[in-house]
Amino acid sequence: MASLHQLQLFLATYAAGSLTGAADELGMAQPSVSEQIRLLERSVGAQLFRRVGRGVVPTEAAEALRPHAEQAIGAVAAGQRAVGAVTGITSGTIRFGLFGSARLYLGAQLVQDVLTRHSGVRVELVGQNSTEVQQYLVRGYVEAALIAIPVSAERMTVRPVARDELVYLSADPSRLAKPVTGAMLANADLVLPETTYRDEDSSRRLLREFVQRTGNTLQTRIEVEDAETAVEIVAHGLADSVLPLGAAKQLLPRLAPQAGWVALRPRIHDVFALVHRRDAVLSPAAQSVIELATRRIRSIAEPVH
Repeated sequence: MASLHQLQLFLATYAAGSLTGAADELGMAQPSVSEQIRLLERSVGAQLFRRVGRGVVPTEAAEALRPHAEQAIGAVAAGQRAVGAVTGITSGTIRFGLFGSARLYLGAQLVQDVLTRHSGVRVELVGQNSTEVQQYLVRGYVEAALIAIPVSAERMTVRPVARDELVYLSADPSRLAKPVTGAMLANADLVLPETTYRDEDSSRRLLREFVQRTGNTLQTRIEVEDAETAVEIVAHGLADSVLPLGAAKQLLPRLAPQAGWVALRPRIHDVFALVHRRDAVLSPAAQSVIELATRRIRSIAEPVH
């Protein structure tokens, strides 16, 4: 009989596309993950993954097993939340998914809100990008999250709550004299964050479409992972960047006080949504954090109702 632990490893391997990636994410040794997957395959009587290069691809049997594995893990999590509803939110860990740039102007404030309301809990804000956070939701690692959309809505409840304008950053005042069009952006020397997730990142998608509407292609001169490094590069005059306005207001005074920002023309916005599994019975802790996150993000960005 398959164990919940094996099903968790199965879903992690499915999402990571490799045994090594699943092991790194879960803090386990790769041979241990391989052994548990072999035991699971023996239990279900079918091969679940085929090796391709350094990774693995799911078989038809794996595709059939995946929704049932997610349901099993979700059912256990729902049971734990039901117990929590009886015992109240006085201790334990509150884990909430949060995409990378949101932490720049939401993370510390949200933690403060949670601890003010629930002083005895431990808080985990997890995730670097909305794509990664959504994988955590699917596997039941987090109950709910605040992410930038669009996202895959399969088996998910998605509720937009706020939006934040994308703005152009530069240390050269002449480049901030008027709004930046798609054609101007196509010819700019740019540094953009989220290089690992560049193909899925919501801001990148918006910028690609923004530039493509002018018949051009979005190009970067420098790629980095985090917004802080991008702003520091702007401060040195090595390139310009595009970030959500909330992040720009937080980072420019600290990392690039001589730089400024200007709107894009036409204006474009990242839209933020609260997301959870459609079949989930949210715990009181998750409901509380959702309420606090909604209130906090709407105090910083433009509310969406």
